[in-house]
Amino acid sequence: MDNDNIITLFDEEENRERDFEVIITLEVDNEEYAILLPVDEDTEEGLVFEIVQENGEEFLEYVSDDAVIDKVAKAYEELMEDEE
Repeated sequence: MDNDNIITLFDEEENRERDFEVIITLEVDNEEYAILLPVDEDTEEGLVFEIVQENGEEFLEYVSDDAVIDKVAKAYEELMEDEE
């Protein structure tokens, strides 16, 4: 695993920091998203975060809307198919 793709986020629900691997960032419907994979879990299912610009800084906001998650997942799958 390449450490350049690892970011640490604070999980407010668990009140602790967690490491994630950045799988990809992509634009869907003029919004930018990141798909992150938890490093400390044995899972293939990524989490979707929206990349939000605020006061010249970037923030990640967890996406819980299933319709948005499905749209981002579909865009990711299409990108992967195009690369094959």
